[in-house]
Amino acid sequence: MLTDIEIAQQAKMLKINEIAAKLGIGADDLEPYGHYKAKVSQKCIDSLKDKPDGKLILVTAINPTPAGEGKTTTSIGLSEGMHRLGKNSVLALREPSLGPVFGIKGGAAGGGYSQVVPMEDINLHFTGDMHAITAANNLLCAIIDNHIQQGNELNIDPRMIQIDRCLDMNDRALRNCVIGMGSRVDGVPRQDHFRITVASEVMAILCLSDDLADLKKRLGNILAAYTYDGKPVYARDLNAVGAMAALLKDAINPNLVQTLENNPAIIHGGPFANIAHGCNSVRATRLALKLGDYCITEAGFGSDLGAEKFFDIKCRAAGLKPACVVLVATIRALKYNGGVPKTELSAENLDALKKGIVNLGTHIENMHKFGVPVVVAVNHFGTDTDAEIAYVTDYCKEKGVEVAFSDVFLKGGEGGTELAEKVVATMEAHKEADAFKPLYDAALPVKEKVAALAKEIYRADGVIYTAQAEKALKKIEEIGMDRLPICVAKTQYSLSDDPAKLGKPENFNITVRDMKLSSGAGFIVVYTGDIMTMPGLPKKPAAYGIDIDNSGNISGLF
Repeated sequence: MLTDIEIAQQAKMLKINEIAAKLGIGADDLEPYGHYKAKVSQKCIDSLKDKPDGKLILVTAINPTPAGEGKTTTSIGLSEGMHRLGKNSVLALREPSLGPVFGIKGGAAGGGYSQVVPMEDINLHFTGDMHAITAANNLLCAIIDNHIQQGNELNIDPRMIQIDRCLDMNDRALRNCVIGMGSRVDGVPRQDHFRITVASEVMAILCLSDDLADLKKRLGNILAAYTYDGKPVYARDLNAVGAMAALLKDAINPNLVQTLENNPAIIHGGPFANIAHGCNSVRATRLALKLGDYCITEAGFGSDLGAEKFFDIKCRAAGLKPACVVLVATIRALKYNGGVPKTELSAENLDALKKGIVNLGTHIENMHKFGVPVVVAVNHFGTDTDAEIAYVTDYCKEKGVEVAFSDVFLKGGEGGTELAEKVVATMEAHKEADAFKPLYDAALPVKEKVAALAKEIYRADGVIYTAQAEKALKKIEEIGMDRLPICVAKTQYSLSDDPAKLGKPENFNITVRDMKLSSGAGFIVVYTGDIMTMPGLPKKPAAYGIDIDNSGNISGLF
């Protein structure tokens, strides 16, 4: 069987201007990056403002397991299936981070015969957006340290700097470090930290900005530090905004590529959902809504993270109203949730399936709380038995949702037509787009918003706050920035904050250990459990298997 990269390298791609033409985008509205990828210009985006929006479809999933679910693969295959039904569908996906590419999780370009291409470019550097975000973030950090070095006119307390440096790579050695070592001219020594670029506030800002003016406003609102007497210092106070925005002038424009079946895909922005808000850019989603009758997008990890933040942060900020949720699962993953080891998932096990399917059921119930209809997409494996398929089908029927068994990995769009048909039918049966509502009122106190998430989405008994979390919350309240949406940083592997608790955990509390204000992005990050903002590489990183020959052909990339 061919690997993902071998399938992608055999693809017969169309030139990017041909893909753009399918959307009615002319060559003058593209900023090409080679033959097969391009940025869509602001001029094109402006020209579409008066065009009505298509319907917004969100693809999310159960909690991820080592057995795999295939959310991006399903998103791409669903769009391909839509096209086979004669529907004008446009994908709006996230950009891959180099951290997972070289680590353990892999890229974000789909898999099998349901991929976006050029796969190697998308997974490695792409159009340079990640690097621009890294540079803009680190420029602000450099300006802060230089300001302190050059006399500290703003009276910044070096112990109260609120923004970390970042790098789009898994590098645990940089989680905690000391900078400014050496002679007097080398800066003021202080403890510093790195986070992965996709967890930076600048990434979140890029993905939530309406346009360049909004980007600059949000960059200026970044809480950079506090003074010795406890007053906030923002990026605008440091004269950092213009230069940061200049670094992001190209990165703010969405990227256009294509699927294996030569259908359009927009890929832009890539915040992680376990430590950030987990959605592609507002600009990319809005562009896809203008260009297609259907926009298919995704949110990272399980619906308790990515989908919740998509609804409560992105849709709230951008005024978006989703028409349908596609909830991805596999029978293998449900059996894993039922306690079956990864090595034994191929064998029929109805008892484990019955035990683990409560995870799927909880996610279905959670999505309905936002007033959006749900279709379950089960990625089909050859080891799925008739009895297991029948059980999942009956379970979904009891929950009042349609279920489709998807074969997009092996068959591309052909394997996604059943899913596409059921998604279209579900949207036609639920035309009340106004039924969508966020879970909580952002104007509520922080603890009430966290309690709503803990009870309604995670199903926790309560929330415990550490002394550090209480201290951070008090500071946020003091500067009047507590009436913002919540962005929970939590393990993706469980509905709880303990990755070992599978299925539908019961009798547990969520522990909030810290909080951080992302005032430019417009939300408060709440850290739970032992979640980290800078991942580390595994014992055998995926980077070990990647190579390139003398002709420039890459191998080993999934």
